[in-house]
Amino acid sequence: MFAAKVTGSVVSTHKDESLHGLKLLVVQPLFDDGSPKGKQLIAIDTLGQAGEGDHVYLAKSGESGMPLEKKLVASDAGIMGIIDDYYILKEDVNNE
Repeated sequence: MFAAKVTGSVVSTHKDESLHGLKLLVVQPLFDDGSPKGKQLIAIDTLGQAGEGDHVYLAKSGESGMPLEKKLVASDAGIMGIIDDYYILKEDVNNE
């Protein structure tokens, strides 16, 4: 899993049948400090509740469609949850 920020949405009138009824969002993967990591990608919103500006966590590959009733979904990335808050413990480099 990895963290990302929702940066937009996708409107598609013609798509694979497995994607009918699913919301597609553009997400920007993030480093731990919140800065952009790599290229943006399109993900299915398995929750149906994520929106632009939300921080989310995603799964890639076959796991991306696991929360859906349809087990075979044409997707490489799926939003698994919306991040409310997070923190990262920093190691004290002076205290070995």
